[in-house]
This record gives sequence, structure tokens and C-alpha cells, in this order.
Amino acid sequence: MAARNLLHAALIAAALGAGAPAHAAMAAQAPAAEARDRSLEHHLARIAGNLDGVVGVSIRDLSSGATFGLNADEAFPMASTFKIAVAGAILEQVDSGELTLEQMVTVDPDMHVPSEIIADRFIHPGVSLSVANLMELMLTQSDNTATDVLTELAGGPAAVTGWLTSIGVEGQRVDRDTAGLLRDFFQLPEGPLAQTAAAALAEDPGFFDDGLRPREAFYNDPKDTSTPDAMADLLTRIVQGEALSADSTEFLVGVMERCRTGEGRLKGLLPGGVTVAHKTGTVGGTVNDVGVMTLPGGRQVVIAVFVKASPAPAEARERTIAEIARTAYDYFLFN
Repeated sequence: MAARNLLHAALIAAALGAGAPAHAAMAAQAPAAEARDRSLEHHLARIAGNLDGVVGVSIRDLSSGATFGLNADEAFPMASTFKIAVAGAILEQVDSGELTLEQMVTVDPDMHVPSEIIADRFIHPGVSLSVANLMELMLTQSDNTATDVLTELAGGPAAVTGWLTSIGVEGQRVDRDTAGLLRDFFQLPEGPLAQTAAAALAEDPGFFDDGLRPREAFYNDPKDTSTPDAMADLLTRIVQGEALSADSTEFLVGVMERCRTGEGRLKGLLPGGVTVAHKTGTVGGTVNDVGVMTLPGGRQVVIAVFVKASPAPAEARERTIAEIARTAYDYFLFN
């Protein structure tokens, strides 16, 4: 591709005459580059058009700063991708000396939120985990109880949003912890979520069956939303060391590289061995994955893909995310 563009520029320079200024050849390359950019966004729109629902994408090449998007300034429910911001707010307190990664935190059973690890396996009182281990569970396995313990430790959702504002991220807001978000989505009464959810399930075994179906009131709610561009801004600031100290940046990115959820999303169609530091999110008609891909040679690409209001099977939504990620990977690898 590069050789063809250079040949094209040389032919134009020759047609203009040997005495033409050098910048004429450079200018001739601009339309080709713009055409490639439009081609990438065209492919993003084509992939998204195959899915019933709304797809938002923001892609950023950290080497050049080039950005590409689809519905990139539209608000989408973050679901569990908000946990990146919670991690950032906690690590800011680590950087300031208010907390340490080794600090032990008690997990009150009343904080239990249905999720795979803590609420499912540590059902008795007497659990304490370090800040580092809570963050590992929150980001690698999306444990909701660990998330809410850390959200409270950070000072609550408003404090997390305040941290986002302090580092210059606009268009992303955190209004609830996971218990509050799930309580609103499933219209559960106030009280410890594990108990109210168990009561609802006992009364109706199929109560949670529509947990992957869209609800208009939810995806139109401005609370706990982000634009794809805002998420890309957050990831860019983190990876480039503009949000946290070098140690905290290394810790956070390292944890995100160990993410165990969403294997069929950003990573689904990428070649084996490609490093992806990412965080998934799923609720209702929303299936998300956001993160940073490291290409061969070390080039890093930030990518945020959100899907909302989609009645399609979860597998189809995940496939759309995977196809978008692979399209971006190929574009940056070969251009």
C-alpha cells in the first residue's frame, strides 16, 4: 500500500514537471490516505448494519493519533465497562497515599451482588480481601461484589465521576454501583440485592430470563453511560500515563490484560498472541468490550465498541464486536 502511494505521488510529480516543489508529491498522498480512512469507517458501518440494534465505535491509533468512529458521540449504557473508571479512582487514591494495594478490606455480606466469585462462593461472614485482589476480581472476572466494595471505598459513584472529570474525560458518568444498576434494571425493591434477587427468583424461577433483552427505559436512561469517544479518551489517558502514576498504570493495564470474560468479543477473531487489555460489559440489550490492542511491533490501538437496544442473540452481538476489532487490526497492520 505504501509503495503504491509513493509511486502514485512520483507519477504526479513527473506530470507536473521536474521543477515542481516537493510538497506537491506529499499533497498527492493525502487523498489516498483520506480514502483509506473513509474505507475503514465504511467497513465499520457495514458490519454494524448487519446487526439489529445500535452500534457505537471509537478507534484511536496511539502512534499517530488518528481516530475513526461510528456513532462515536452517542451515549451508550456502559454496563460493567464502568469498572475501569472505578479502578482509576481507587488507584488515584493509591497514588496520593490514601490507600495501598495491600490494604485489607472487609466484605460485608450485605454488599453481596450476584456474580461468579464472592457472592457465589464466599457465602459466610468473615471475608477480607486486599485492594489489589478486589481489583483483580472486578476487572478479570467482572465480580460485582468486588466492584461495589471498591466503589464505596472510592467515595461512591459521584467520586468516580469526579475523578473522570479531573483527568479531562467528558461524556462518561457513573451514577450507581452495580447493585443500584441491577436493581433499577430488574425493578427490584430496596434492600441487600442478593436477598431481594433470591426472593424474586424463588417466586418466579424465570425472573431473570430477560436479562439479555433490551429495555427501552434502560438504554434511553442517561445514567451510567459513556460515548465511545469518551471511553477511548479514558483508555488513551490511562495507557499513555496521563491519568495515573507509572506504577499504577502498569498495574491497571496488567490486570486488564488478564481479563477472562468476553473471549468472543474484541479477542474473538484476532490472531493468537495478540495482547488485548480490555473490559467487557453486559446487561439487557447491551453487549460491550473496550480496551487496547497491541499489534506486532508494539503499535497500540485503543478500541471501544458498544452495542445497545439489540434483541439479537448475545453470540451475534459478540460476533459484531469481534468483526469490528479484526477489521481495525487488519487496517492498522497493513496501512
